[in-house]
Amino acid sequence: MAYNYSSFDASDYDLVNFRGPQPGSKAPDFEIDLATGGATRLLDFEGDFLVLEMGSLTCPLFQGRREVMTRLDLQHPDVSFAVLYVREAHPGSKIPAHSTQGDKASCAATLVADGENRRVLVDDIAGRVHQAYGGYPNSVFIINRNGCVVYAVDWNNPAVTGRAIALLKAGKPAALRAWFKPVPPKVSLTVLGEGGKGSMSDFLRGLPNLIWNNLVRRNLRLAFGRKGAVAPDVQC
Repeated sequence: MAYNYSSFDASDYDLVNFRGPQPGSKAPDFEIDLATGGATRLLDFEGDFLVLEMGSLTCPLFQGRREVMTRLDLQHPDVSFAVLYVREAHPGSKIPAHSTQGDKASCAATLVADGENRRVLVDDIAGRVHQAYGGYPNSVFIINRNGCVVYAVDWNNPAVTGRAIALLKAGKPAALRAWFKPVPPKVSLTVLGEGGKGSMSDFLRGLPNLIWNNLVRRNLRLAFGRKGAVAPDVQC
């Protein structure tokens, strides 16, 4: 399967086993481009923690959570926030799959022009960084100054992410359950419509699989599973 798929299929993601770095493990570091120009290191951040979210223009979950994540950014000036721009979750005729690094950089620049105030990092065309962090379209990781993951979730739930930040800043582990919550249908319709022809139809075709694996199976596993406690200042 090509990383930059031209049409979405639920089988493009392992919706049962999230393979991103877990709390207590070392966060992968990379040299990476900035959407505003230049380059940096992924783990070169100034705050007490880095909140790293995966996103793209055609991901309804990411787009629907931007407003809340922006508020969290403003509420926590001592924490760094960044978006890793990954492959298009639901490519279509207007926003197709990235064929070149320039395509990806252009989409990331569009995100910035659309008012995204968090630092936007542009993954390479092969998605090396994205895949090192599990490959999901809207996962979130909180990383401490030691370069260790202290909170990780396959699907961002901003309310829980906010509680995790507050706990970590208070010196407490963020052993929280982040239930999967879809965005309002209006958001999905808008985002997929902006993706162009193919974006909506591919999403609808995969919707039963997404509902079963995320709203049902994932949330049931979460309800009966246990979350490990990792100290905010853990060394790894």
